[in-house]
Amino acid sequence: MGYGDDLMITGIARLEKKKYPSKQVVVGNLDEKKIYHSIIYDNNPNITNIKYLDRLKSVHFIDYHNFNRPYINFEKSNLERWIWNMDFSPIPGELYFSEDEKIVADKIIIEAKQFWKKKTKLNYNAIIFLEATSTKIHSAALSLKNKNKDWGVSNWKQLVTKINNDFLIIQSVHETSKKIEGVFYSNKKFNFRIACAILDRCDLFVGPEGGFGHAAAALNKKAVIYYGGWIHPRLTGYNFHENLYFDHPKSPCGARGYLCEHCEEARQSINVDFFEDKIRKIAFKN
Repeated sequence: MGYGDDLMITGIARLEKKKYPSKQVVVGNLDEKKIYHSIIYDNNPNITNIKYLDRLKSVHFIDYHNFNRPYINFEKSNLERWIWNMDFSPIPGELYFSEDEKIVADKIIIEAKQFWKKKTKLNYNAIIFLEATSTKIHSAALSLKNKNKDWGVSNWKQLVTKINNDFLIIQSVHETSKKIEGVFYSNKKFNFRIACAILDRCDLFVGPEGGFGHAAAALNKKAVIYYGGWIHPRLTGYNFHENLYFDHPKSPCGARGYLCEHCEEARQSINVDFFEDKIRKIAFKN
């Protein structure tokens, strides 16, 4: 699973810990009797790290893994497409940063502000944390799914061109990142947790449906998120975010075994001007 699923689990774990305060809450595959750990769970008081599991104390198991995700109807799904469980909706998760992570994030924010000052004497309206490319876009197993979900590099570049004189934009950096002119990129290497700590110091998140959208929800941040027509915001979105969904008879298609023409239609329908308008409105919304 990805970090988005791990973040959704933290919301579930918070509720389960309230129900069973004396038990050690763990996450994994119950059938295989495997307990998982994710960096997302670091410092989380509601999830017991397997390293510190006390075998003499009671355990409450959250059965959540690749083949048991509550928003997917696995019985009806196949290799061509996922069928969604439209009865599911997530609750915001949680992130607990270490002091070291906070320090690194603060330094990167300072660098970003210096980058802005060198560019212009004007003040920025807000700080945007941008994610424009999935880390899984070139994965042999997941590339078709992620290409269907993707809004497209050219769209992100056009969007940045239209807003970068009004907003300080910081983009996460990973192995598949496409750098965009006018955006700040740190020379410091950092992982997803540090990226989330940086997001915590920004005003809003802009990007596609995925891990950072869940991080923005966990951090109670505003967001404008591209959903297209692949998955419905009800399944992985939050009502305090602006979720850009392609409302169409074929949506949400869940296509993962082929390049979807309907998803291409979604990219064209949710155009740059529409996305820009949503960003400007939500940035100034109290």
